[in-house]
Amino acid sequence: METLLQQLTRGKALFLIIILGIGGSFQGGYHTTGLSSPSPFIQRFINSSWYDRYEEPPPAQTVTMIWSLIVSMYPVGGLFGAISVKFISGMLGRKKVLICNGFIGIVAAGIMLTSKGANSYEMIILARTLYGYSAGLGISIHMMYLGEISPRKIRGIVTLTSATFMSLGKLSGQFFGLSEILGREELWNIVLCVPTFFSVVHIIVLPFLPEAPRYLFIEKGDDQGCKKALQSLWGQGDYKQEMDEMLAEQAAIEAAPAKSPLQLLRDRTVRWQLITMSLIYCCNQLSGMSAINTFSFDIFLKAGIPRDKIRYITLGLGVSEIITSISCGLLIEHTGRRPLFWVGYGVMSASWVLVTVTLNLKDSSYWVPYLTCGLIILYIICFCGGPAGATATLNSEIFIQSDRLAALVLMGIQRWLLFSVLGLVFPFLINALSSYCFVLFACMCLLGCLYTFFLLPETKGKTLLEISEEFKAITLCGKSFSEKKSLETKL
Repeated sequence: METLLQQLTRGKALFLIIILGIGGSFQGGYHTTGLSSPSPFIQRFINSSWYDRYEEPPPAQTVTMIWSLIVSMYPVGGLFGAISVKFISGMLGRKKVLICNGFIGIVAAGIMLTSKGANSYEMIILARTLYGYSAGLGISIHMMYLGEISPRKIRGIVTLTSATFMSLGKLSGQFFGLSEILGREELWNIVLCVPTFFSVVHIIVLPFLPEAPRYLFIEKGDDQGCKKALQSLWGQGDYKQEMDEMLAEQAAIEAAPAKSPLQLLRDRTVRWQLITMSLIYCCNQLSGMSAINTFSFDIFLKAGIPRDKIRYITLGLGVSEIITSISCGLLIEHTGRRPLFWVGYGVMSASWVLVTVTLNLKDSSYWVPYLTCGLIILYIICFCGGPAGATATLNSEIFIQSDRLAALVLMGIQRWLLFSVLGLVFPFLINALSSYCFVLFACMCLLGCLYTFFLLPETKGKTLLEISEEFKAITLCGKSFSEKKSLETKL
């Protein structure tokens, strides 16, 4: 029997996965953490830029407002990117969208790079908005592309690579932000442009790689192109099983054409799929990981860690995240998706409860702050090795082709909305509730644990249509939310 590495290297699959990763979720991961290190330098730049224009120092509230715009316009751009996925992808196809998306990233980097010389904080806001749009569009298409190139037996591992590249991007943002690398005041605009190099590689190489086979077969009706793409990716073979699965899915789509996001929301046959993904995305965003990525400095400072050691601890968090994400790829096809969700959420919930305890005891001993760090690392290991990794796989498995684009739009909108809301609310939460704000995260993790343990079907090794039938069979209090209402005619 072939090993996973042999399967991936028989054709161009491994190479395509790497190219998709550096132009897709890697970019989003980098810009999630990349702003943390240069943040004091950018705020000083806002002060000096204002003074040069108006010959007086800016009010503190003005600086805060401009800085808030720089931070918050990234998720706003991501929201618009997620909304445009269905339209642009349907018009251009997966590969062309990602190539165009790379050019958006390059334009954003050009604006960011020249903002310092132009003495313009408005250019930083514009660049962050474009970065966000590129991330919102790129992450969604990246996940879709992976789901459409992968054979059923290794679909979980292949789609999980999007989470791995996201973690690699976060680690890179933390690494390049070190003062020994690019984290110095004179280089703050350069550190925010590092992903552009990977965008250039992505744009040059991707045109020579195949389009997604499932897209070619189902949406373009090109069965020969589909077979050729499969052979290019996975080596020579007839791929009858994969083609038969696509044929069955195509027949289902002909009976139920592609839906818009609004139509999908109204469709009772996919109600459980929407509830499941919505709740999982909600639990992931509100479980505390976004807060760690964005406000790690404030969290560790509050925990009692010396200021000069915090950057190195956050780099250690990034290393833990990527190692765990890779390990999850080796586990997901053995354990299945469901255990990764409920076990991960369960340990994450317990970790946050213990973090609340240690934060209240931080002055009792010198080692307590480091125990807090250990618990947060445990949380990250469980998050990346469980819900974060399995979410990308589950998202590509529970919606058939006619529903997948609309579902990605809806989930993208929710993801970026929650990201922006948490970014605005968390500083007030941590000031108002202090250490007890983490209890809220623990409750969200517990909700995710209970839902995935009792209601989530296992999707490992099943076709998309088999998974769809399992969701239709879910009942709650004897009632199925997926059943279509019978039409009654009143006489």
